[in-house]
Amino acid sequence: MALVVEAVDLKKTYMLGKIPVQALRGVNLQVEKGDFLSILGPSGSGKSTLLNLIGALDKPTEGKLSIDGVDVSTLNDNQLADLRLRIGFVFQFFNLIPRFTARDNVELSMSILGKSKAERKKHAEELLVTVGLKDRINHKPAELSGGQQQRVAIARALANDPRFLLMDEPTGNIDSKTAEEVLSLIKKINEKGVTIIMVTHDQRLAGEAKRTVQIIDGVITADSVN
Repeated sequence: MALVVEAVDLKKTYMLGKIPVQALRGVNLQVEKGDFLSILGPSGSGKSTLLNLIGALDKPTEGKLSIDGVDVSTLNDNQLADLRLRIGFVFQFFNLIPRFTARDNVELSMSILGKSKAERKKHAEELLVTVGLKDRINHKPAELSGGQQQRVAIARALANDPRFLLMDEPTGNIDSKTAEEVLSLIKKINEKGVTIIMVTHDQRLAGEAKRTVQIIDGVITADSVN
């Protein structure tokens, strides 16, 4: 099976004033195509730092990170920007543009790739139907529930046919019943072959993935199949 992500002895150090803080202390991780991986850890464990590195939003201090077999450290700024377009991001806070409809929010991420207006509209509407929002296509975020907004965010993340999805506490800002619905949607997307890497502090949620990696104090302490 092809590796989508490979981290080898990955380290990240931040400076807190003059004091170095090691967020990651040597992480080794492989993620195969089609996997659904949860990264579990308490606040401050390094899980969000790892997610940012995998998403090419930050660079490691030491170690090697490869995405689709390409060493990220060899890429220039333009190549990194292109890489980010092939990664779908879903966050705890939906980050939708308030004045845009659901369709407009999904279309926006496609406009960067130069797709025609007709192509963008058609694909956005197809994605919104896929995530169960057929009757909310023309609604603005304020007219949608938290769960519906997260579904729009997921549709937006899928718009450019990403190599994988990165999810940071995707059910953290919605109620438990709605969280179950969103989780069910995430599983269905994974069943279609989309690779998913999900960060969470919730052990129950982590257990719904195919595989769980536990990270504590910047080190992976467990890696198990669920």
